[in-house]
Amino acid sequence: MSATQTREMVTLTRDCPARLVPSGDPITLKSGQEVIITQELGGNYTVIVLGNMALIDGSNADALGKVAPEKPAGNGQATAETDMAQEADENLIWDQLRTCFDPEIPVNVVDLGLIYDLKITPAGESQGSNVSVQMTLTAPGCGMGDTIANDVRQKILSVSGVREALVELVWEPTWNQTMMTEAARLQLGFM
Repeated sequence: MSATQTREMVTLTRDCPARLVPSGDPITLKSGQEVIITQELGGNYTVIVLGNMALIDGSNADALGKVAPEKPAGNGQATAETDMAQEADENLIWDQLRTCFDPEIPVNVVDLGLIYDLKITPAGESQGSNVSVQMTLTAPGCGMGDTIANDVRQKILSVSGVREALVELVWEPTWNQTMMTEAARLQLGFM
C-alpha cells in the first residue's frame, strides 16, 4: 500500500487502540469519536483527534470504516515446509521495508535513509533465513521508535523464507537529510 495524504473526517465505529505521535504513548480512542485521517501509510493510519496526532494500526482499520490490509502471501510464520525450505529474497525484503513509514512523514523508511544495514543469514538446521536490520530515526528522542521498529520487523517476517527478524535501533551515524534519496528530498520540498 502506498502513502496517501488525505483529510477525511470519519466517526469511529468502535473503541480503538492508538499511539500518540510523537510520544508513542498508548491511548484508546472511543466509539463515536470524530477523527481526521491525514495519511494512510503502509496500511496504517495517521489521524488527528482533539488536536493530537495518533497512529492507528492497519489491523484496526474497521474502526475507521476501512478494510484492513491483506497479509502478504508467503508469511514467514507460515506452516508450509516449502515456505521455510527456501532462503529469503533480499529484494522482497527491501520491497516490504518500503511499506514502513514514520507516521509524521509521508516517505518510507528506505527512501528516508533510515535503514543502515540489512543482513540475511541461513537459519541453520531450522531452514529459512534470519534477517537483521540496523536502522535509525530522524530524531533520537522520537517516542515512535519502538512502533516503527516493530512495523519493520513484522513486514520482514511477512516475507517468504524469513524465520526470524531482528531490528536494532542505532544512533551512529546521526541521521541527516542528505541520507534521503533524491526522490524523497523532492517530495518533502528539500530540493
